[in-house]
Amino acid sequence: MDWEALTLSLKLAAITLLVLLPMGLLLGRWLAYTNVSYKAWIEGLVVLPLVLPPTVLGYYLLVSMGGGSPVGQWLNDTFGIRLTFNFLGLVIASVIFNIPFLVQPIQRAFESIPRELGEAAAVSGLSKWQSFWRIELLLAWPGILSGMVLTFVHTLGEFGVVLMVGGSIPGETKTIAISIYDRVQSFDLDGANQMAITLLILSLAAVVASFFASARLAIRR
Repeated sequence: MDWEALTLSLKLAAITLLVLLPMGLLLGRWLAYTNVSYKAWIEGLVVLPLVLPPTVLGYYLLVSMGGGSPVGQWLNDTFGIRLTFNFLGLVIASVIFNIPFLVQPIQRAFESIPRELGEAAAVSGLSKWQSFWRIELLLAWPGILSGMVLTFVHTLGEFGVVLMVGGSIPGETKTIAISIYDRVQSFDLDGANQMAITLLILSLAAVVASFFASARLAIRR
């Protein structure tokens, strides 16, 4: 069992979720309520990481963040920061390829809230911020929780983008998905199976826990 790779994957999933959650809430709520003419284009960009092959997305991230790109070169020359083949680049890539897994469930959750509730809250004297915290957030919580679980689990199992942007550096970018691949390549099927089962159990436990939490919230309502 490659505990180092598993720990790195859990760390990557947790940081990705923490970074993406505030942005996902803002973007998901905005998409749910806005009617601007270019909304379809924004939604298309949000969904794009979901439909692109991981290697294609990973390639463009590698090119855009690498030392040969204007951004990558400027960061490297100015601050000595590299965005590829290290954990920082892995986090940035993880945030990007997880956008649809968090934003879409949040958007659908806010879309399901009746608009009359917002109007009633305004009539009752609540500000938009108070209405968001006291009403919208509670009603949208099952969708938010679903997006959080999907993001966390998807990060644990992502392979193509992680390999393209981070490579396979032990302790730095070698996640458990890459470790499984390496074990299979070296014909260590027992080791690969052990890690695959661990990943399966973690993913299933996270999904089942989210279902239980959503069900308990529905009962309380």
